[in-house]
Amino acid sequence: MSEDEQRFVALWTEYAPRVMAYALRHLDSDTAQDVVSETFLVVWRRLASVPDDPLPWLIVVARNTIGNLRRSGHRQVRLATELERFRQVAEPAAAADVLATERAAVLARLAALTPREREALLLVAWDGLTPRQAATVAGCSLPAFHVRLYRARRRLEAVGEADAPPHTGTTPRPLPFSGGGTA
Repeated sequence: MSEDEQRFVALWTEYAPRVMAYALRHLDSDTAQDVVSETFLVVWRRLASVPDDPLPWLIVVARNTIGNLRRSGHRQVRLATELERFRQVAEPAAAADVLATERAAVLARLAALTPREREALLLVAWDGLTPRQAATVAGCSLPAFHVRLYRARRRLEAVGEADAPPHTGTTPRPLPFSGGGTA
């Protein structure tokens, strides 16, 4: 066994239980074992830098390792929360049988609308608001909102007819927000 290996084994034997006790005051036993392992990995990598009185240095390394674990845990929680939010927002609708090409066509037709028209349609069809609620959100009167919604539906149908292939012999599937009547 080399001199470095002997020194490392001596450090491990004498100080690993004390580093473990420190880690256990801050973490569960499984994570504390990981902290001790990481701490002594640092010892091995920086064996020449370990001071003659190693315990304070080892505790600082363990404390820094615990801090890194906590920051990593917070990042993971934030990421999981963000991913859950995206999953909820982007979750397919109950009628997810629409082909990707049809979705692309719907998105292109929506993009052809003015921002106010698009907002009117999405408030009713996507967000599920009543026209009265949507008018409040849009900051306009109920009659003005009905006009916006009517114009949006008509423009959406017109854009769809312009994009439709000529004389295919099939009836295109209606868009989810292009129903008849007023909303």
